[in-house]
Amino acid sequence: MGKRLRALLAEGKLTRVFMLGQICHPKIVEMLGLEGGWDGIWLDQEHAGLSIAQIEDACRAARAAGLDSFVRIAPTDYATVMRPLEAGAGGIMAAQVRSAAQAQEIVRWAKFHPLGFRGVNGSGIDGHFGALPSREYMAKANAETLVAIQIEHVDAVNDVEKIAALPEVDVLFIGPADLGQSMGIVGEWNHPRIQEAIERVAKACKEHRRHWAILPPTLALAKRYVELGCRMLSIGIDTWTLQRGMRAVRDEFRELGEIP
Repeated sequence: MGKRLRALLAEGKLTRVFMLGQICHPKIVEMLGLEGGWDGIWLDQEHAGLSIAQIEDACRAARAAGLDSFVRIAPTDYATVMRPLEAGAGGIMAAQVRSAAQAQEIVRWAKFHPLGFRGVNGSGIDGHFGALPSREYMAKANAETLVAIQIEHVDAVNDVEKIAALPEVDVLFIGPADLGQSMGIVGEWNHPRIQEAIERVAKACKEHRRHWAILPPTLALAKRYVELGCRMLSIGIDTWTLQRGMRAVRDEFRELGEIP
């Protein structure tokens, strides 16, 4: 579920997660577990439109491989937040959040009383298919469910101190591409205004003892973000990894030239 990631973050350790969206298959999850080096996966339901069945299969594979899991969602309604959790995801990550008030609503949708008002249904894997008593089920879910809020709009940056102050938010996950777009900056990850925004998020997280995450495009930036306090790096995307692997194989055998 989300227990391991939350525990590692609580200890201040650097965590590594891998994103699956366009090519989401349990065998890839199994391969990640066998290779080692990752602590969890996150599934992109926002852009890839993953079905509940796909989420169930990927999360089942993650549990078997010893990996945590969470699902990126478009936070449009309560059911969108709740269903991945009942499908076995260890947490959710809400995209395009723009205010502390919206982030607080996400928390309420993801947590049971007294932290929220998530609907009670212990018949899924998170409730051991009805085997857990209701009180134990709800307490376990509240203690283990990871809640991440994406900071990918300038409005969220302007409210980030309040968002970081919310006690049940575990991670602020920065999305520089959309953040830049909201500022009128496209394709310039290193633009000073974007880097200033990242530093503001890092400062707010430090002040409120919150963790933050980012997908670094280079090792150099990854090191810089770790120095700024980042404790969750999203390293690897399914399509990018497949493309890099194909190119490496192609280039390895390029010297053969054209075969008549």
